Amino acid sequence: MVETEATTVVKKKTVYWKQIIFVLTAGWIAIWVYRTALAPIYPEISTYFGGASGSQLGSISSFYFLGYVLMQIPSGLLVDKFGQKKIMIPGFLLFGIGALVVGLAGTLPVLYIGSVLAGVGCGTYYGVAYSLMSHHVPSSRKSLSIAIVNSGTAVGSGLGMISSSYFVAQLGMPWQYMMFFTFSLIMIMVFIFWKFIRGNKETAELVAHTQLIAEIPEEKSTLKDLMRPQMIGAYCLYFATCYAYYLTDTWLPNFLSTERGFEGATIGLASSMVFFAAIPGALFFSRIADKFAHKKISLIIFLELVAAAMLFIAVQAPNKTFLMIGLISYGFFGKLAVEPLIISWLGENAPKKGIATTLGFFNFFGMSSSVIVPSLTGAISDATGSKVYAFYLSVIIILVGTTIFYFVNGRRKKA
Repeated sequence: MVETEATTVVKKKTVYWKQIIFVLTAGWIAIWVYRTALAPIYPEISTYFGGASGSQLGSISSFYFLGYVLMQIPSGLLVDKFGQKKIMIPGFLLFGIGALVVGLAGTLPVLYIGSVLAGVGCGTYYGVAYSLMSHHVPSSRKSLSIAIVNSGTAVGSGLGMISSSYFVAQLGMPWQYMMFFTFSLIMIMVFIFWKFIRGNKETAELVAHTQLIAEIPEEKSTLKDLMRPQMIGAYCLYFATCYAYYLTDTWLPNFLSTERGFEGATIGLASSMVFFAAIPGALFFSRIADKFAHKKISLIIFLELVAAAMLFIAVQAPNKTFLMIGLISYGFFGKLAVEPLIISWLGENAPKKGIATTLGFFNFFGMSSSVIVPSLTGAISDATGSKVYAFYLSVIIILVGTTIFYFVNGRRKKA
């Protein structure tokens, strides 16, 4: 009877961690539909607000990511104190309120307020997702699980860009409809979280009876641990990686429309290929990294350099065919492919005390680029008449970040 009960507990745990992966993937889809829905329709939004400038449009994303970034470290503390479910559901409710405010906004300042609220709500998600996976996903499946969950960002990005460019840019529907659609997705996710994510008391028995759960150190990292050269190198690399990624996320559709002759639904379709191409890249390279763990740093550097080269080729492409080849290649080798490797490396090399705190700092520094890049790109476009120089800058930033990471960590014996 004891063996039967133990076996039942293990089976429940196995089902639950797989369920978590599905739920977290769906959550990222909803988040990224919101994040990318407005980018392809900046011209329509500009017209609605009386000819908003590039920097004003870029500030929509910058305010969102400001709220998101500011919540990275506090969200981890809140999760530790109150539990994942008690933070996830209120966070998504606030996200939904923000999306609704954006859709109902009659002025840009009100829209910015909605963007900040949406960002703060979404800012709780990273800490929740990481702690859920740390508690419930077996160690042998973590790298692949991260890649699968990250694929939700690619699917959501594609859906957001394609739907907004088709329904708004091509069919002429009001741009606010995309925000109302996103609000509906968010409410569906709130129900899914309530239904399928267990609270702390519900998981206590599983925690006590299974060895599949990864233990999370309770002691906190010191500031000295968090700011070691190895960690700073990783922060710089992730900042550079995110900078290029969020440039494509927020401004690529507009760049294709205004400077490369794409129209209507083809804007969203072309932009979404960057994100869809990332799914096989992430799954493929995460498996490679698991098999050749001692080559992880070399693989990370390789992916960063190839991604930078592909982005440069895309921007310099003489025609649409080469442009799409460059963009798809950038997606395959870019952020979503390298991110699981960086996080895995960080888990192996970060201070063992307080790994969750380390990852909070890591994500804070990386995501800070998402606050800078939308407005800065808009300002560069306003000043030069083209966004191509912003893409050049992102390539340079990738090269600088990769170089710093290499000199700090690349010559270490332990990968």
